[in-house]
Amino acid sequence: MIGRIAGVILHRASDHVMIDVRGVGYIVHVSERTAASLPPVGQAAALYTDLLVREDLLQLFGFPTLLEKEWHKLLTSVQGIGAKASLAVLGTLGADGLGRAIALGDWSAVRKAPGVGPKLAQRVVLELKDKAPSVMAMGGALTVDAGTPVIETEAPATPVKPAPATQPAPSAAAAQSEALSALTNLGYNPSEAASAVARAAAAEPDAAMPALIRMALRSLAPKE
Repeated sequence: MIGRIAGVILHRASDHVMIDVRGVGYIVHVSERTAASLPPVGQAAALYTDLLVREDLLQLFGFPTLLEKEWHKLLTSVQGIGAKASLAVLGTLGADGLGRAIALGDWSAVRKAPGVGPKLAQRVVLELKDKAPSVMAMGGALTVDAGTPVIETEAPATPVKPAPATQPAPSAAAAQSEALSALTNLGYNPSEAASAVARAAAAEPDAAMPALIRMALRSLAPKE
């Protein structure tokens, strides 16, 4: 299994990139969102990867974080969602947006992905509603970028420009995952807790974990 690719970008397009790793060019399929975030040709890049193996085909799919890779695995477990459809969903919503859409039952957000019809979008939300909270709860730990590779050369060559420093993962993902974990530890149903945290995060995207928990608890409180 090829879990990570690190090297120099030889070619890039809206849906794939070719990365040179010590003389071997690997074609890695990516979402439009990921493609747009990659550095220019000639610079270093790294991606976490998932290898699709078929009798007549080997394809690598790339992701900027471990969290997004986990969402890809979850999406492709849904009947009708292949690897490219998964990239379309992630490219449209991103990892955080997808988690929020599933937690809130917002299939119309998933429907915005190219090639995803209403029935398929509803199936994604329905089938993943109980599975998504586990990935959301790990979000803080899994939001790790693939890093900048170190390019080794055996002889003097044109220096490879390093990719711009990657910005730290937003603390919002960690705050939401910690809030979700706290609520489930209190005995709340993971699916209901995920929905409550998603509503709180939608209302205040930059809220810290304690504030998310307070808002979520108000949402979960019995209505008189």
